[in-house]
Amino acid sequence: MGREEVLRAIRDAENEAKITVSNAETQASEIISKARLSATEIIQAGRSESEESSQSMITEARSAAEGEAAKVSKVGDSSIESIQQSSESKRKDAVDAVLSAFRS
Repeated sequence: MGREEVLRAIRDAENEAKITVSNAETQASEIISKARLSATEIIQAGRSESEESSQSMITEARSAAEGEAAKVSKVGDSSIESIQQSSESKRKDAVDAVLSAFRS
């Protein structure tokens, strides 16, 4: 092999190496882009799942609170009815007591 052939072989090898490096950089860039896209999709899916889970928990808590409120309201209504019934039977006695206090 002559000197020119060796230099040409070296030049060709350098060119091939540049092409290989360029291809590797392109592939690396594509891999990074795909990884970023995948990470973004995963984050969005996680946020969506978290939001759905939160909404579900809020709905369940609201339903439980409404049930408890209905129970408390029922007990309160029952107490109010009992007080009204009790007051009706004692109303005449109270009026008589007030009138007799004014008469004395």
